[in-house]
Amino acid sequence: MYKGSILTGFLAFLSLAFMASAVVHGEDFYKGKTIRLVVGAPPGGGYDAYTRLTARHLGKYVPGNPAVVVINRPGAGTLVAGHYVAGKSKPDGLTVGIWNSSMALREALGDRGVKIKHKDVGWIGAPGTETLTCAFMGFSGIRTFDDVLRSKKPIKMGATRAGSNTVDLPTIMNKYLGTNFNVISGYRGVAPIRLAMQSREVDGFCSGWEPIRGTARAMLDAKGDDKLVPVIIHRRWDEPEVKDLPTFPDVFKEKGGAQALAIYQAYLGPTQFMRPLAVPPGTPAERVAILRKAFAATVKDKQYIADANRSKLALNPVTGQQVEQHVEKIFSMSPEAKNGLGFLVRKKK
Repeated sequence: MYKGSILTGFLAFLSLAFMASAVVHGEDFYKGKTIRLVVGAPPGGGYDAYTRLTARHLGKYVPGNPAVVVINRPGAGTLVAGHYVAGKSKPDGLTVGIWNSSMALREALGDRGVKIKHKDVGWIGAPGTETLTCAFMGFSGIRTFDDVLRSKKPIKMGATRAGSNTVDLPTIMNKYLGTNFNVISGYRGVAPIRLAMQSREVDGFCSGWEPIRGTARAMLDAKGDDKLVPVIIHRRWDEPEVKDLPTFPDVFKEKGGAQALAIYQAYLGPTQFMRPLAVPPGTPAERVAILRKAFAATVKDKQYIADANRSKLALNPVTGQQVEQHVEKIFSMSPEAKNGLGFLVRKKK
């Protein structure tokens, strides 16, 4: 018993010594340096807003208090940033990428356009989850999801690139619900899509309610033809614009049956860790641990939370370890789900 107590105490001492050493070495490394948050979207949208929120507070929780800057590298539905960070940047803990979590799903489905090895990158965490919704401009004449289902005329949907909810969700609805969406892709981010809606290039889009309620508030509050009208959402929110809307699970089950619902639910995997932060494969484990700890402290910071509330950015933080678990679950999807979603991707040869 006595020997066991000594051993336990010695192991605890070693653990504390390792943690203290990691902090010291972390301070030695990060002091005077700059951490770059490379986000795969242009300024003005949800990705940029959440990234800049994190950048304002992260540095004070990293040993050595490095500067933190945001670099926008939009393109290819955030893959430009993802491929740069995961495949080209130095794995030293100074470059952190923020790209669309749905790229993990696309890799799992065999998309030849995705070169990121999502099971190998170092996941730092994510500021939240996302509640899928689709919304339409007043000039489109669409007021309810029944209007969508009844539409004989193609409904123009603004979108970025295959792999984003702006493309994939309306495509899935076309296949399993019989909607008549004409997905117009190529926009470099959600902010340009909003401008396209305001200029009547497109009728609507699908995205997350969390960023829409903040970054598109002026459009939600507008009147008449200029008003943005959500018509369907993933789950109930007690907010006036969406509290009485039909939900995707109910509609998929009613219109498409159990198989369609199961495929939709498999598609949801990436929404459990939206806008995640990741470092390149090969980043030293102690620096991954330092960044994870710093991010975990950042999302609990009172000023961080106050800034998020002021910008109407919903928070539901996800740890780096939890992101790893979600990624593993995506790669373990059933063969039926993989087959049902396979039409979304360009298969590897």
